[in-house]
Amino acid sequence: MADTVLYEVSDGLATITLNRPEAMNALNVATKVALREAVGSAAGDDAVRAVLLTAAGDRAFCVGQDLKEHIGLLMQDRESGSGQTMSTVKEHYNPIVRAIAGMPKPVVAGVNGVAAGAGFGFALAADYRVVADTAAFNTSFAGVALTADSGISWTLPRVVGPGRATDLLLFPRSITAQEAYDLGIAGRLVPAGELRAEAEKVARSLAEGPTVAYAAIKESVAHGLSHSLSETLDKEDELQTRAGSSEDHAIAVQAFVNKEKPKYLGR
Repeated sequence: MADTVLYEVSDGLATITLNRPEAMNALNVATKVALREAVGSAAGDDAVRAVLLTAAGDRAFCVGQDLKEHIGLLMQDRESGSGQTMSTVKEHYNPIVRAIAGMPKPVVAGVNGVAAGAGFGFALAADYRVVADTAAFNTSFAGVALTADSGISWTLPRVVGPGRATDLLLFPRSITAQEAYDLGIAGRLVPAGELRAEAEKVARSLAEGPTVAYAAIKESVAHGLSHSLSETLDKEDELQTRAGSSEDHAIAVQAFVNKEKPKYLGR
């Protein structure tokens, strides 16, 4: 894995850190490949019970595509006629977003600065966002004559509503941290100097929680967004049966009866 993305697992928490602060954590090919590998590793590792996705530096979480590299690749495409540059959506962005949103464990994004384009998309794919009060969000795509990618045409309308999402996509602008909180993009707003500690605290609390139940919650919410009430009730029945059969449920009930704090096993 390239050093543009750092990956560490400790006590059930996988911490994935975008590590190009000098480039505002822009996504060049090496970084996209490394991030795809990191989120894939976290998703497939049973020892990982929660994930923290964050970034180095204090200016940016991720400003999206590295446009300096992108320009060079576009010129190569024109010379060769290959058209390979935009395959990055299928090869990199889509697998990354699918892994973040679909993994059966909670993902927390610690947004330390600007999140733009695909950086905004990755943050929205997470289940919960802890945001520094100096951070900002921008869809960016239309500003460089592109449409939405990184799942943002699916996630953003579900967070802010389709009308506001369309406005933010057609007329890209900087969304302040406070506005992001008001819109529901930020789950928690904290002073910039406390961002990393607070995001890690939130992620570790989830890593110590009932993992099977969290996975079921993620699945049920995603299912309910695109299915009827009747279908959603059936899905809730299926998932509640699964959660109710988990060791963690038995532990939680016994701890409640004993008036103790449950110590979950994540299974």
